[in-house]
Amino acid sequence: MASDLNANPTTVPLRAPLRIVPLAGLPEVAVGDDLARLIRDATRQQKIVSKPGDIFVVAQKIVSKAEGRIVRLDSVQPSEKAARWAAEYGKDPRLIELVLREAAGIVRMERGVIIARTRHGFVCANAGVDLSNAPEGTAVLLPEDPDRSARALRKQLGEALGIDVGVIVSDTFGRPWREGLVNVALGVAGVMPLVDYRGRRDAQGKKLQATVVALADELAAASGLVMGKLDRVPVAILEGLPVGETTGSGRDLIRPTEEDLFR
Repeated sequence: MASDLNANPTTVPLRAPLRIVPLAGLPEVAVGDDLARLIRDATRQQKIVSKPGDIFVVAQKIVSKAEGRIVRLDSVQPSEKAARWAAEYGKDPRLIELVLREAAGIVRMERGVIIARTRHGFVCANAGVDLSNAPEGTAVLLPEDPDRSARALRKQLGEALGIDVGVIVSDTFGRPWREGLVNVALGVAGVMPLVDYRGRRDAQGKKLQATVVALADELAAASGLVMGKLDRVPVAILEGLPVGETTGSGRDLIRPTEEDLFR
């Protein structure tokens, strides 16, 4: 487990007032764009005064686009496996081939649905390969290293805004046994990903044995309330929680395979 699990949870005021501000007005992001500058300009257009400790939740899609993680489908040659499976379920064989390439392992592949484990360790549909909000004829892949992306964007935003901020790179995942999609944290910088209450006592004095709160995921999910899929709002700003130097990362949120009881 990450060193942040040993942090005193009282350093994260989970009961503090929390404000979530949607950041609209960003242009369509292209390869090589300076996301920090675009975000800074959008805050100025909306007359948002950023404060030290603000946390920027940034949709994975615009991070991937800026980093060039876009593939033209006409450049993809489907394998026999991809072509066979696509034909059986009426899918685009080029998309299936991309999914197979991005997957480090297949968890389930049936009824037209592929649940895969990515090289990052995420378990998600289609290994994170997505056609939505992508230029026509292209697919968008996950960032190569979401934590590295979050650290770089945190540094650049800090320089552009002149303050210390936190960054969460988020994406929308489905959940086993639950309907609907929620935002989760893929990359984290300057935000404690997990808050460990084990060993502390509840209101009745009972010692907590297994309570580790996925703070970064909760913040990402809360931001999803204002980051509409159809509203072109790829960034939300969270106000009211402190940020600081932390060794924690999005990788800390991935359960080790040997501890996974459900695969």
